[in-house]
Amino acid sequence: MKYHWGFLLRFQHVFFFLGFIIITFFTENYFLDVPELIWSVLSVIIFNIGIYYLVYYYLVPQFYLSNKYPEFILYALICFLVSSLFRILLEPAVFKMNFNETLSNTKFLYNVYTAQGIVILTASFLGITKDKFLIEQDFKDLGEEKDQLYLDLLKSKLNPHFLLNTLNNIYAKSFQPSENTSESILQLSKLLQYVIYDTNRERISIAQEFSSIRALIGLYQLKFNNLLDITFDVQDEETLELIEIPPSIFLTLFENALKHSAIGIEKESFIRVKYTIQNHEFFFEIVNSVAKKKTLVNDVNNHGLGNEAVISILEKYYAGIYTFVSGAAANNDYQTMLKIKL
Repeated sequence: MKYHWGFLLRFQHVFFFLGFIIITFFTENYFLDVPELIWSVLSVIIFNIGIYYLVYYYLVPQFYLSNKYPEFILYALICFLVSSLFRILLEPAVFKMNFNETLSNTKFLYNVYTAQGIVILTASFLGITKDKFLIEQDFKDLGEEKDQLYLDLLKSKLNPHFLLNTLNNIYAKSFQPSENTSESILQLSKLLQYVIYDTNRERISIAQEFSSIRALIGLYQLKFNNLLDITFDVQDEETLELIEIPPSIFLTLFENALKHSAIGIEKESFIRVKYTIQNHEFFFEIVNSVAKKKTLVNDVNNHGLGNEAVISILEKYYAGIYTFVSGAAANNDYQTMLKIKL
């Protein structure tokens, strides 16, 4: 992006001076003959490049962008008068100009004043608009950096407290070796693989995202002796490897459900996860119970980034082609639904 803006700004300068050279050549042509015409045009261009960059790089940043408008107008006017007077005094003295009744010195003065006015006004306009565009671009870049920060936070959101509890549970069960111990280690390794490797990529397949959710479910089930009411209904499984998404979106939504459902703490708590493709859209839905006691704390961080961060990522990658709904549903349940057009 910086290269793009730099090229555009350089192109503006080159385009202006090409036009200015042509205009200067045809206006000076009335008063001078070759080869003095060429030397005159060359000296005018070199002189005005200095005036142009004086206004563009000094007057505009130093005064206009500092809200010193009277000073900017004053110095721009001084620059206009001094540069015009310099040309009026120097050019007739150095070059043999042909003045007659038709081509009077009045016309020469008019050409000089017009040329210097154009140079200073153009330098001022381009200098002002350059900073305006760059400021807008900075805001855009900051917005992109904010979205990327949200994504990075999502990637690192898996609660270390939960991982520590899981390791403690595996350690406690290791004194009486069983299949649950090895299964816990396997699920934890899958989850860590996802956190360490998959989340470093810009996009991953839905299959990889769902694998992390299943690993998280497996760890919770092992912790509560497979008594948790969690169902994971996936249709159109053949598409899971074909569709790629930014990592951690589905995992974050599932972690939110774990946090608010009181699963494993309150009786009759549940989580229902469903995925399918409908009408060229992939459809992801979570319906979960709502904790009756708001003070309950689950292993998932209660200060997670939540739906706001997910929406920010969706806006970055799927603006205009997604539908996200999250709110209360029937029977005091909570529903989160995400649709994205393919």
